Amino acid sequence: MSHGDISIDKLEKVDQADARYLVSLIRSIPDFPKPGILFRDFMPVLADPRGLRIMINGLEAALPVPVDSFDLVAGLEARGFLFGPALASRLGKGFIAVRKAGKLPPETVGEEYSLEYGTQRIEIERSAIRPGQRVLVVDDLIATGGTAKAAADLIVACGGKVSGFSFVMELNGLNGVAALGDHPTSSLLTMPA
Repeated sequence: MSHGDISIDKLEKVDQADARYLVSLIRSIPDFPKPGILFRDFMPVLADPRGLRIMINGLEAALPVPVDSFDLVAGLEARGFLFGPALASRLGKGFIAVRKAGKLPPETVGEEYSLEYGTQRIEIERSAIRPGQRVLVVDDLIATGGTAKAAADLIVACGGKVSGFSFVMELNGLNGVAALGDHPTSSLLTMPA
C-alpha cells in the first residue's frame, strides 16, 4: 500500500490506520541539507504520543532477528539515539551510542564513511562492547548504507558481532541494504530517494 510516495507495505504487522497515521507525520523537505536532497524528517513522529507508540511497536514487530539473538542495541547519531534506547528498554537490552567523531571522552574506535552528500566519521567507545556480544544496529534511515556499514565495522573492530539492522525508513534506489551484505535487515517504510 502506498501513502503518497511512501510505501507502508512493510508495516503489515501494524494496523493499516496506524500505518497511515505514522506516515502522515513524516515531513519531506526539499533541498536539505543541500540542493538535490529530499530530506525525510520524522521528528514530528517523536512529538506525537500516538505516532511514537506506533513507531516503537512497529520496530519491535519488524525486528530482523529474534530478540534472543542480540545483546545490545546500537543507535546511530543522531536520530537513532532518540528511539534506540526506548526500543532497547522495551526488549530488555543495553544501549550503546555510535557518535560523530570527537563526541565521546573515553578511548574510542573510529571509522570514516561516505554518505549521499559527503563524508563523515563515527566512533564508539572501545570498551562499550565486550568480545562476542551481539549487536542490533538501529537508525531512522538507510540511504547509501555508509553510516550503517561503518557502524558494523566498528562493532566488529571492538570484538562484537552484528546481528542485524533495523531502520524506520529505507530510501529506494540507493542500494543501502545491499551495502550491508548478508546481515538481516528490516525497515518499516520505503520511499523514493
